[in-house]
Amino acid sequence: CTAVISDMEQPLGRTVGNALEVKEAIAALRGEGPADLMELCMELGSFMLKLGGVADDADAAREMLGDVISSGAALEKLRLMVSAQGGDASQVDHPETLPGAAFSTELRGGEAGFVQGLEAITVGKASMLLGAGRETKTSTIDLGAGIVLHKKRGDVVAAGDLLAVLHSNTESRLATAREALAQAYQIGPQAPEERPLIHGIVDPNLPS
Repeated sequence: CTAVISDMEQPLGRTVGNALEVKEAIAALRGEGPADLMELCMELGSFMLKLGGVADDADAAREMLGDVISSGAALEKLRLMVSAQGGDASQVDHPETLPGAAFSTELRGGEAGFVQGLEAITVGKASMLLGAGRETKTSTIDLGAGIVLHKKRGDVVAAGDLLAVLHSNTESRLATAREALAQAYQIGPQAPEERPLIHGIVDPNLPS
């Protein structure tokens, strides 16, 4: 058993919300996902291949993962998984047919500088307010709702730059969620110190 302690200060990837995250996952299986998402998937995948006895070391495992992505085998496996569960596998090749949202609004920065922080839990609450998560046990999830993040920690921001786009099928939710999301961004004049994506590995087979 191996545990990878990954950074959770900000959301992984660029999307938050059901269909939006599925689209991003499909892009990742094509090798086109955001850099942080791709790196964490490669790290986790390499450990899984080693633990399963399929690869001897991390380099070999990463090469195997790269091969199944570039060959299309990874995407084909997703098609098979969707079909096996009674889903529409054609959406893997046409993610634009996944649930969408009728309404959207932009969040723009008010000052120039750097994104010094992007609080993950606040982003999650804003997404919930859009309908992408459950406020109560009986809440109905809006599969098309969510957030696309255009700026994350360390990014340069000019005054008025687009920070994020919020999506929902309930127009009245947008303003409150945008106000909440604005609280997640900390923008200041100095670039923040670089944070590692992976903080540590817990593995009894590695030297302490």
